[in-house]
Amino acid sequence: MLNFLLAAPATVSEQDVVTPFEQALLLGLVFVIMFGLGAGLTLKDFLHALKRPKGLIVGFFTQYGLMPLLAFSLASIFLFQLPIEYAAPVAVGALLMGSVPGGTTSNLFTYFAKGNLALSVIMTINTTIWALLMTPLALFFYGGLMFKDSPEWEIPVTNIVVTIAVMLVPVILGMTIRRFSANIGAVLELLGGFFGLFFIGFLMATWVPRNWGLLTSTPWQVYLVAIGLGLFGMAATFGVARSLRINGVDARTIALETGILNGPLAIAIVLLTFGGNPAIGLILIVPAMYSLFIVIISTLVTLRFRKSNLAEEQKIPNLL
Repeated sequence: MLNFLLAAPATVSEQDVVTPFEQALLLGLVFVIMFGLGAGLTLKDFLHALKRPKGLIVGFFTQYGLMPLLAFSLASIFLFQLPIEYAAPVAVGALLMGSVPGGTTSNLFTYFAKGNLALSVIMTINTTIWALLMTPLALFFYGGLMFKDSPEWEIPVTNIVVTIAVMLVPVILGMTIRRFSANIGAVLELLGGFFGLFFIGFLMATWVPRNWGLLTSTPWQVYLVAIGLGLFGMAATFGVARSLRINGVDARTIALETGILNGPLAIAIVLLTFGGNPAIGLILIVPAMYSLFIVIISTLVTLRFRKSNLAEEQKIPNLL
């Protein structure tokens, strides 16, 4: 097991950033969210998606090719302008945030944007299952590049593999229940989406006020990384999809799905993997801030995409 020996400032501790009660509640919410995610799909949906796999394939490569690269680039360019004892743990959180799969709230934003909801849901499940391999692989590769001269800052990939494996259990259980009862599965899917939004509301209502001093003292570089990961991720993904001749509706769907990462899962991985580490507060900064700002970013992008999708729908009768 690799050791993670980051020295955090004395003012930032696990108790300052997240209380034991919040840890238990957040982890419980993640399990419910992942359970609902699994309940939203069956094996038949996967087989149907394979008949037209282009969007699914493009989405996979943007999720695990583009996003980890973007996180690595943003962290390398901006975070390491700061003192190394601060920058290193924050960069670990940024790399982790960029390497997790898409989140369930992407399905809700895709629905409101009038995108391809089926593609969004299948992408979420697909990237979540692949996270067991791709998230540790991305962290191992980019973490090795970022901390190649500082082995004491290596990311505990083994711990993360175990954590993701545990988090996949409710996904599999949800898919199993959906297979035997479509009605119960549909209800669980709705609950998962609801708790995904509740997770963000919980952060805004409790975590932000209690950590307001920490947030106001956070350097602008950290804000840029947390906000840029979602905003630049969506823009770059949309450009890649369109360059590969993906139709506009699917390209916008892939952009939302790729850019809206699973913040609750990233936070759960931090809590379970770095729970006893004095630098956990700094590691949590980017995942927590990303989870807060992605709601605003996604809302603005969704409004823009909705107009585009509606415009394309209006053109269809003229083509018939």
